[in-house]
Amino acid sequence: MIDQATSAPSRPWLSGVREAFPLLGGYVPVAISFGLIAVQAGFTPWEATLISTLVYAGASQFLFVGMIAGGAPLWLAVAMTLLINVRHAVYGPNLAPWMDRSRWWPVLMHGLTDQVFALAQHRFPQLPEAQRLGWFTGAALLAWASWILGTVLGALAGDWLMARWPLLGGILPFALPALFLVLVAPRFTSKRWSLALAISIGVAMLCSLVGYTNIGIPVAAGCGALCFTLVRFTPHKEAPHE
Repeated sequence: MIDQATSAPSRPWLSGVREAFPLLGGYVPVAISFGLIAVQAGFTPWEATLISTLVYAGASQFLFVGMIAGGAPLWLAVAMTLLINVRHAVYGPNLAPWMDRSRWWPVLMHGLTDQVFALAQHRFPQLPEAQRLGWFTGAALLAWASWILGTVLGALAGDWLMARWPLLGGILPFALPALFLVLVAPRFTSKRWSLALAISIGVAMLCSLVGYTNIGIPVAAGCGALCFTLVRFTPHKEAPHE
């Protein structure tokens, strides 16, 4: 698939769409769950769709809806949403060296999710500079559109889907974690990455066990990033992609 994408320089956006297509296996089920939960929490289908369109923040949307439904003040819900997404401040600088000076990049950063970032970080070094903007446009727009459409489906037909196929209630929440595992697993190829990922996983599990699941996301990400920055192994033991 990668070789085919690289061989089609005239349509880099189509390569981005094709390579991001597997992300839909995680995005759509979780978006359906969000649409259903948002409606059950008292939001209208239009409000749920608007949240997915403008906020587009995955787990933070569930937190936002839950806090608002529970009576939390709006400023606190917004603050917690931003805190969970502070990890995105690391994503941009990591991709910046591979970007050209196009004025469209700031707009497209709305489509920068964890999964799109992981895919872009892998693909950008393999793509000519002239193709990266088009590739990212296709990948980001496909992911964004699938998240919005999944939300609409969950908000309008979520109850019917759960009544028709009760097993979906147990399957849908696992879709996004499974997608994360697929994206993270290839990084366990060097001591440096393995240590950073292990620390992130360990900190996240510890926070979850003590009841700080939401705050554990940025804390675990920060610990993993700090480990990756500070820990160095001897050059002959490093993997080539580091």
